[in-house]
Amino acid sequence: MASMNQLILGGARSGKSRHAEQIAAASGQRVVYVATAESRDGEMARRIAHHRERRPADWGCVEEPLYLAARLRELAAPDTCLLVDCLTLWLSNLLFAGRAAAQAEAGEAVACPLFAGQTAALVEALPQLPGQIVLVSNEVGWGIVPMHPVSRLFADEQGRLNQRVAAVCERVTLVAAGLPLPLK
Repeated sequence: MASMNQLILGGARSGKSRHAEQIAAASGQRVVYVATAESRDGEMARRIAHHRERRPADWGCVEEPLYLAARLRELAAPDTCLLVDCLTLWLSNLLFAGRAAAQAEAGEAVACPLFAGQTAALVEALPQLPGQIVLVSNEVGWGIVPMHPVSRLFADEQGRLNQRVAAVCERVTLVAAGLPLPLK
């Protein structure tokens, strides 16, 4: 299969990860699951365990909470399907690992080199990578505008990231109630 980037969007528990896993399984390629979540509490540990149980045993798994573009450059190959789950947790990791969340909390303008650099690096890298890349991300902008400054920053930046990634992907699919709806 030629190089192909796909973005799978959806709300919480929409079926987006399961749909992305089906795409990866049907690719006929070696699959590497690129996990961005970090197990920081019992609830997240259970979520991670649930995802692990669903994956085939022969899939590779790499954890990358911050430097996603660099890791994708290392792993991408013509015979490989990389499944990134998910951009939402990755974005959250970046906001809190750098200064962005603290700046928003303090009412300051956000100027975080880690956040800006890593998101730009991902968007720049995607069109250059060989193989197939399937990225999962939450669509978070359909609710009310959050009251807390960090939550507003997160919702705004998630929407911006989704737009930028969608622009460089050949396919974009919205999953609602387990049903994939092609957007692009």
